[in-house]
Parts: sequence; structure tokens; C-alpha cells
Amino acid sequence: MGFRRSLQNKGFLAFWLAQLISQFGDRINQMALVGLVTGRQIGANPGSAMELAKVLAFTIIPVFVVGPIAGVYVDRWDRKTTMFVCDIVRGLLVLTIPLVFIYQASMWPIYGVVFLAFCLSRFYVPAKMSIIPEIVDPESLHAANSLATVTGMIAFVMGALLGGLIVEYWGARGGFLIDSGTFLVSALLISLISRPQLRGMRAGELMAAGKEMASAYKNVWHEARAGVVYIMANRDIRYIINLMMILFMAAGAIYVVIIIFIQESFGSVTKHLGFMAVGLGVGLFLGSIAYGKWGDKKKHVETIFSSLIAGGIMLAVFAFAVNTFRNIWVAQGLAMMLGFVVGPIVIAANTVVHKVASTEMQGKVFSAMEFAIHFAFLSTMLISSKLSEFVPRAWILMAVGGLFFLVGGWGLWRYRRGVALGQQQEEQ
Repeated sequence: MGFRRSLQNKGFLAFWLAQLISQFGDRINQMALVGLVTGRQIGANPGSAMELAKVLAFTIIPVFVVGPIAGVYVDRWDRKTTMFVCDIVRGLLVLTIPLVFIYQASMWPIYGVVFLAFCLSRFYVPAKMSIIPEIVDPESLHAANSLATVTGMIAFVMGALLGGLIVEYWGARGGFLIDSGTFLVSALLISLISRPQLRGMRAGELMAAGKEMASAYKNVWHEARAGVVYIMANRDIRYIINLMMILFMAAGAIYVVIIIFIQESFGSVTKHLGFMAVGLGVGLFLGSIAYGKWGDKKKHVETIFSSLIAGGIMLAVFAFAVNTFRNIWVAQGLAMMLGFVVGPIVIAANTVVHKVASTEMQGKVFSAMEFAIHFAFLSTMLISSKLSEFVPRAWILMAVGGLFFLVGGWGLWRYRRGVALGQQQEEQ
């Protein structure tokens, strides 16, 4: 019922379709970059792994360079306009790769385009997350966040199925052309978004809020500092950011390791990786759908810890089963189950932020979250990649699964203990 109500909202439907198309384009972009780098490395001495690592670095560096101030501007600017402009400019930037830079011997111009495009993404992501309360009513936030997360899952599966085929048959150039087109279509859909919740605010309230912000914040750095102070003073937001850092530390720890683990286990480069990605994506999709339909009946923090526990168990079982049996169907089934149990985490976290963060601070909060989780991801990715040279990769995956289980169990116990103590104090 919640999904139907959200999709009947024409503004949210336009937003949802824009995200679906844009994120599908992102997957094609990734495959096009892989195809471009691999094609340039054929016959050369250096392997493509280092070049791919460079591309990955240029997609993440903007988080640290632009991210700290992006949220400030997102809260100052109109969020719909921000998303529209970001999509148009990103589409034009990506278009320069197949039309101009793909023919040059050096990769540095392409690195520059990737860097600029992802700088714009640092404005787009917090604007995208912050605009949802402007489109739907408070009662629909849970379902809307679920659908927004499902968008990424659908795009992930479609990208895994079709992205490789597109690049294989039409080359990296065709992949970049299609990706550029998805940005422009997304911008068109964003222009159709209506925001009844924003219109519902009285003009006097908006003017008062604007005067208050103008007098309180003298410049961007004051606002950025105010955002940090706000987050540090809000226990619920700190809690969610810490939980998301734990999740992405685990994701970073297994990111490179699990790719090599699957390649070695099944003796292929990308075939079985794509097969596994489809299983994981289908699981994430089904888990998000299930949580969106029934999960609002359970406390969001409990959901996060429960998913960490179940995810830890499934990751350890996946690593053990693949290492022992080397059966692709068993591996894909377990990947699907892993995706199913961890799918609700992001939905629950985003819903908590929407509920506890004030509207004028949400851009800064989501930017801070992006900064924290990417830092956590990069740090553990580098550590685990080095560690995998000395420790069997299956052991690393099982150890990360065990840590997931312990953190989730400890957090759930503390949370429920705190709730029980609070109830006892109220009764007294």
C-alpha cells in the first residue's frame, strides 16, 4: 500500500524513474571504463589493475575534496535545480570521452573528466537524498526511501546483465554515449518533479527561516562547522553515521578480496563476477522490497543490527561454501541470500536521518555521511588488499563475516538493554 501510494505521487514517480535511469547509466559507465582501460592495456607490460585503481581513485577523491562543503551549498540552493544542473553537466562531460578523449594516447584527460563528473555527484547525492521529504508526506517516508533504494538494486541488476554486453558489442565508446544519454533523460524527468510538501510551507515561514540562516551563517565554512556541531550534538545521527561506517568498513574489506576470490575459485575474469553480481543484486532488490512492505513495523535501529548479524552469518557461509564446493549455483544462491538480509540497512539508516534531521541540515548530514563511509571504505580496502597477500582470501571473508556478527549482536543487545532500562525508569 505504501509503495502504491508513493508511485501515485507524480512528483515521486518522476524522481524514481530519473534515479533508475541515471543509476543504470552509472553501471554502464563503470563497464565502459573497465573496457577502455583493458583495451588500452592489451599487449602492454603493465596490468590493467593499476589503471583501474587510478580510475577508482578519481571517483572517490571528490568525496574528500568537495564533499565537506557540498552539503552546505545543497542546503542553500534549490535541490531540484541542483539535481537538474548536475545531470546536464555530467551528461555533457561524459560525452566528451567518446567524442574527443577516447582517441588520445593519454588517459589523463579522461581522469580529469571522471574527477569533474564525480565532483558534481557530490552535490547531486545529498540533494537527491534531501529532496524526498519535499516530495512525499511524512507518513510515506519509509516507503519512499525503500523505493529509492530499490531503484539502485534494479539498476545494479540491469547493469550487471546488460552493461557488459553493451560494452562488448558496441565498445567503450558506445557505453559512454549511452551513459551520457541517461544523464540527459534523467534531467528531463527531474524537471517534471513537483514538491507539494515544499509548497505547503507558508511564505512567512520560509522568509523567517531564510533570515535566520542569513544571520546565523556568515560564510560557507561557518555553515560547514555548524553542520559538524549539529551532527555531534544529535545522538541519533551520530549513531547512524557510526553504523554506516561499520558497514562500509566491512564492504571495503571484502571489495577487492572477494573479486579475486571468485576469479580464482571459478577460473574466469568477469563471467562469474557478473553472475555473482546478478545474484547479489536480486537479493538486495527482494530484501529492499520486503523491508519496504513490512519493515516499518520494526524499529529501524533494531533492523540495522539484525541485518548485520544475518549478513555476517551469510558472508561466512558464502566464503566457506565457495572455497569448499566451487559450485556456481550454490555461490549465486548464497550471494542472493546475502543481498536479501543486508538490503534493509541503507533504507533504515536513511529513514532515521530524514526523521531526526531538520530540513535545513539534511544536505550537510548526508554529505558528512558520504565523507565518513567513503573514508572507511578506502581505508579497509587498502588494508585487506595488502593482507590478502599473506592470508588466504577465504579466511579474510569469513573473519569479516564473524566481525559483522559480533558487532550486530553486541549492538542489538545494548540497544534492547537501553530500551528496557528506559521503560523501567518511566514506570518508576
